[in-house]
Amino acid sequence: MSHTDAKALANAIRFLSIDAILQAGEGHQGVPLGMAEIATALFTRHLKFNPADPAWADRDRFVLSNGHGSMLLYSLLYLTGYKRIGLDQIQSFRELGSHCAGHPEFDTGAGIEVTTGPLGQGIANAMGMAIAEAYLAARFGRGIVDHYTYAFVGDGCLQEGIGQEMISLAGHLRLGKLILCWDDNRITDDGSTELSISEDVAARFRVAGWHVQEVDGHDLEAVSAALDNARQDPRPSLLACRTVIARGIARLQGQRGGHSGRLFADDARQMRDALDWPHAPFEMPGPVLDAWRAAGRRSQGEYDAWRERVAALAPAERAEFERIQAGQLPEGWRDVLEDYRRRAMQSDEAQAGIMISADINDLLTPHLPERMVGCADLEAPTGHKRQLRAFAAGERAGAYVHCGVREHLMGAMANGMAAHGGVIALAVTYLAFSDYERPAMRMAALMGLPVKFVFSHDSIGVGKNGPTHQPVEILASLRAMPNMLVMRPADAVEAAECWMVALEHRTGPSTLVFARQGLPRVRAEHVEENLSRRGAYVLAEAEGGARQVTLLATGSEVAVALAARARLQGQGVPSAVVSMPCWALFEAQDADYRAAVLGPGTVRVGIEAAVRLGWDRYLGERGAFVGMTGFGASGPGEALYEHFGITAEQVASQAMRLL
Repeated sequence: MSHTDAKALANAIRFLSIDAILQAGEGHQGVPLGMAEIATALFTRHLKFNPADPAWADRDRFVLSNGHGSMLLYSLLYLTGYKRIGLDQIQSFRELGSHCAGHPEFDTGAGIEVTTGPLGQGIANAMGMAIAEAYLAARFGRGIVDHYTYAFVGDGCLQEGIGQEMISLAGHLRLGKLILCWDDNRITDDGSTELSISEDVAARFRVAGWHVQEVDGHDLEAVSAALDNARQDPRPSLLACRTVIARGIARLQGQRGGHSGRLFADDARQMRDALDWPHAPFEMPGPVLDAWRAAGRRSQGEYDAWRERVAALAPAERAEFERIQAGQLPEGWRDVLEDYRRRAMQSDEAQAGIMISADINDLLTPHLPERMVGCADLEAPTGHKRQLRAFAAGERAGAYVHCGVREHLMGAMANGMAAHGGVIALAVTYLAFSDYERPAMRMAALMGLPVKFVFSHDSIGVGKNGPTHQPVEILASLRAMPNMLVMRPADAVEAAECWMVALEHRTGPSTLVFARQGLPRVRAEHVEENLSRRGAYVLAEAEGGARQVTLLATGSEVAVALAARARLQGQGVPSAVVSMPCWALFEAQDADYRAAVLGPGTVRVGIEAAVRLGWDRYLGERGAFVGMTGFGASGPGEALYEHFGITAEQVASQAMRLL
């Protein structure tokens, strides 16, 4: 490729981007104008991809972490020939229904690997993709899994705390197939980066064990050579690409306004003159578009050879590879949990809720080798490593990632693993620390990724650790999140049922919330149906007449509800207990079922060692709530339940008051 040709290819990105931004009336031109040469070098010479098969399992992954510069990505996808990103989509940038949304939105079929925009999420996703690639390569061999993960990153991504979490852990794990291109333009939305940082950013990577190269980001040949070097180094790589923001627009380049300042028709005319681009808006000269489309076909030989290698696999190995790529669960996995559920019905031992989940995780290990677990420095108190080896710099076959105290990274990394495909990602920590990974949980829900978030220490039952570790408000906040299944099992039987639901759920994330303290069995008899799948069900019906009281509870408080029912029944008040492990699933049931479970016309008492928010929808006009009205306290768990009045006596008293 001649210098002139390369310049024209890069300028194609620039003009598609400013034409779309001008038409939309808003956007962020800084990234596509400043990173055009970097993108051209990567997509025309290095990236392994196939626009005709966007979901090719062994494609290189590309993540635009600085997602506000989305027109860079859309331009590349159109130019290289992705069918879903036609010129009509470019022209409808930021319009309702367009594939070219304001920030990239997860759509593998369109070439968009993850949703990005909240800064730092994308590079953490990219790290998760690199981990998934390494794990799958160890399992199936480099003939089947051998690709790189590239991410473009801006200053904002590296200023976010998650950026440093990623730098540290990726360097520690020596993820040599992870390559970042940093748009070092020294400008943020407020102005110069000197307003808020003074450190040597590249040195942060070096001290964490990265391979770092500093290049002129507008020198396509230098960028290409640096990418070659990065691919040969066993460490994760950073290309610190010195660039000029909004390059080509004289009024804005190198300035604060270059980030997202309003563009005008005069800016486009000036830029066309300055860069010798005599073409009308959205017009792409034939030779330039042909060259870009040829770049989109550049990996066809590698694609065909890969398909031949997959076809040559032993039938069982090929079937297993295709199964995990399709996200299908293996035969017999449900039998494991059904057997556990039946055995749990025979036990009266009160086991810690999180250790029940750990037992289930152990049982699934030989049946779900694609399952990978990340944990934030809580191996012993959560127990989800016992049957797993650690994933490490020298051990890629391990399925347990020691994330250290990096909850935000862990969540976003799990999203990247799920978006990569071929693995089932779990992220494990205490519920009180879910706020640290909440932005990643929100992104999982927004993308519809089937990540499993597993939490322990779910209430004041934590006890002496005190209110900092007693997440009284967090259940309500997670239940408010669209497309998030929040499940809080009451015993081992419900735990098995909720695990089944989580593994079956493919259109969004699941949150499994477990107690630290022992959970006695609350299910009186075995039934074939997975009752938790309906979200709520009558655990114990009223006796001695028509139901007068309905006691509604989740998790560890279901046992409190059963004890209160015994008191009420003893006073001649027919009372029922409803276990509600998952509100979202209950809301999905038909109205008749919901009404029958809640008990029309009855007094209702909700019981949960958490705040009331959300409960009133179920309590009705004759309802009360027994739970928390503020933060917890330090003391033994049993004493705290007494102190805050979450007792059978208080529940029964509230019911009698309302009758």
